[in-house]
This record gives sequence, structure tokens and C-alpha cells, in this order.
Amino acid sequence: MELRSGTWTVGPADGTLVVRTKREGAAARMGHDLTLTATRWHATVSIDAETPDASTVRATVDSGSLVVTEATGGAIGLSASQKIEVETNIREKVLHSEKHPEITFASTSVTSDPRAGSVRGDLTLAGKTRPVTLAVRLDDSSGNPTASATTSIVQSEFGMKLYSALLGGLKVRDVVELSVDVTLPRQ
Repeated sequence: MELRSGTWTVGPADGTLVVRTKREGAAARMGHDLTLTATRWHATVSIDAETPDASTVRATVDSGSLVVTEATGGAIGLSASQKIEVETNIREKVLHSEKHPEITFASTSVTSDPRAGSVRGDLTLAGKTRPVTLAVRLDDSSGNPTASATTSIVQSEFGMKLYSALLGGLKVRDVVELSVDVTLPRQ
């Protein structure tokens, strides 16, 4: 099936936007690798099948909507109250959601084949804008196009203070992984 042109607006009902963190430091075995899921976000994906480099992506994420959906590793599991504490720390100490309520992405270029290419754009996170490149795969073999995008984000490049505990013995790695997987609704 040929890639179809069209514009889709997607959000949590259509897929997932996930951030994965890893831990490091002398006390890393005490901490957890986290999977955080954004519960409030939307994106507009415009695909131009005839001129793929004219395709665009724009996304907005509520920076206060990240929730812990998985915590692996650690000496003991993460309790419900600890998950709430982690989510609060992310909002208040890392993302400063009250001051920077939105995370945005606006594409600036798309490779000539968006099926397995890249989308470059400007990511605004915690009030700072930096260029990022998303590795993107599109598939419309089932009749409903699906899109997957991944990138690595270096938190310190956005001026973010990295979370640490136990006198710095437990830290969140500077690089976090972002992935988006959506099914584009039927037009």
C-alpha cells in the first residue's frame, strides 16, 4: 500500500509518549530505572506523500502529566507513595512544570523518505529550546498508518538539574530516551 497524504491529530487515545530513565552512581542498585508516560499531550502529523520533505510534525506535552508506569531494578519495589514522590520531584524540581507547563516540538526538516527516516526539529523543554533529531518509522500496510519515533535527550543541555539522592551516590543518567508510538486515526 502506498503512503497516503493527510493530516492527523493524535494524543494518548492513539498511542504512547514515553520517557525512560536509567540510574547510575555508587548507590545505583538502590534506585530504579523508570518508565514515565505522558498522560496529556497532542501532536499534529502532516504527511505529504508526493513531497515527503514537506511533511511536518508539531507536538505539545503537558509537562505536569508524566506518571511512573514502570520501575525496574532497585533493592525493593517502588511503593505507591514513592511513585507519587517521584512524580512530584519531576514536576517541581526537574521540569519546573509550574513555570514551564508545556514541552513542545516543531519539525524543521524531514528526510525525503519518512517511512524510515528522520525528523529534525526544535524541542522546548524546561524553557530552553534545542535541536533534536527523531528516528521515525511509518507503516501503513494495515490500512491504518502507524508512526514510531525515538530520540535521546541530554537533560543538562536543557539546563535541567539532574535528580540525585544519597549524597550524590544515586543519580539519574543525563541521557534519557524518548519514544512515541501512535496509530494514525482513519480519515
